[in-house]
Amino acid sequence: MEEFEPIRRGDIKFFETAFKANFKSLHAYAFTILKDEVLAEEMVQNVFYKIWAKREQLTIDTSLKAYLYKAVYHESLNHLRQQQVKSKYETYAMHHHQQTSHDSESKVGLQELEHQLRKALNDLPEQCRTIFQLSRFNELRYREIAEQLNISVKTVENQMGKALRLLRLKLVDFMPVILLIMNFLK
Repeated sequence: MEEFEPIRRGDIKFFETAFKANFKSLHAYAFTILKDEVLAEEMVQNVFYKIWAKREQLTIDTSLKAYLYKAVYHESLNHLRQQQVKSKYETYAMHHHQQTSHDSESKVGLQELEHQLRKALNDLPEQCRTIFQLSRFNELRYREIAEQLNISVKTVENQMGKALRLLRLKLVDFMPVILLIMNFLK
């Protein structure tokens, strides 16, 4: 339309007048969409900036006022959509980061537990360690262990009790993790 011709030609005075004449009403309109004074102002300024930056390519078939309202409307909605996408991404990223951190902490905790368990097992007296490993890792019963090692069942019971006491003392810092694992394996 001819109404835009001065802007298209780069008439800064006409552009300033159009800005001043429409700013308040456009700001109020943007505020009804965004519910934020500063953002509403920013959206109106963005619209005028884009008009000025692309003034030579503008092809407008409505009145200046109608074009400005439509432009502010779209600018505001685009901003809201961007904020929604950003918010969803931040929520996803935070959840993903927490999950990754938790997984990493769990792996480190389990690796440390495994290391400490190996160390504690190696510190057990030889017969005690052998009986514990046959019971827990090979899943043999006390009677089977006694027969295999050619010792009494009572000796197996005593050595297992000793092994468990010593392991509890050495792994006291890991008891919450051990209990968690035991509950998980049930």
